[in-house]
Amino acid sequence: MAPAPLRFCLDYLSPYAYLAWTRMPAIAARHGRVVEPVPVLLAGLLNALGNVGPAEIPPKRVYVFKHTSRIAHGFGVPLVPPPSHPFNPLLALRVTAAVEDWEARSRLVSALYASAWGGGKGVETPEAVSSAIQAAGLDASSLLAAAQTQEVKDRVRRNTEEALAAGAFGVPSILADGELFFGVDSLEHLEQYLRGEDPLSNVDLERWRDLPSTASRR
Repeated sequence: MAPAPLRFCLDYLSPYAYLAWTRMPAIAARHGRVVEPVPVLLAGLLNALGNVGPAEIPPKRVYVFKHTSRIAHGFGVPLVPPPSHPFNPLLALRVTAAVEDWEARSRLVSALYASAWGGGKGVETPEAVSSAIQAAGLDASSLLAAAQTQEVKDRVRRNTEEALAAGAFGVPSILADGELFFGVDSLEHLEQYLRGEDPLSNVDLERWRDLPSTASRR
């Protein structure tokens, strides 16, 4: 029986998700897995949990771009700020959700990330998204049309709800056999898990879940 796919929950808004995506094909190949790209709406995750994104906190906004630039340098991949940030990722998420085949969807994800964070024209306009779709070798007119259907819109919404139910609170969130790994800095821990070397295997997680709180912020 083939091992379960690695579900990579993504939103093009996040440079961390972009950086993690550049590593996912090699990670999956090393462990005999395939990657299922899952487009989710980061704003939906944040709203459901009463949280805000890093770019919505002015000091953190500047730090994130410095931090991700350093990670990108270490990874040897480009990182160029998009035309605006935050931006509306919905069209890009919906065309991604409209692609049924995972391999083709992965090509599209790479093309859209290149347009968003690799020096392209972003992913907010139909023209920019169309160019990325064509770069992935897919039919732009049919995918742009599919993105306007209720079925595809509902698919992104359902993906987001399922990610929340699985414990996701941001992107990138990677689900391996139901175990969640968050952020580009969790990729090493993901590989430990896939090798059967997760150091948490003997930890009493229930104790952490039930640990009482004796202080709170108003």
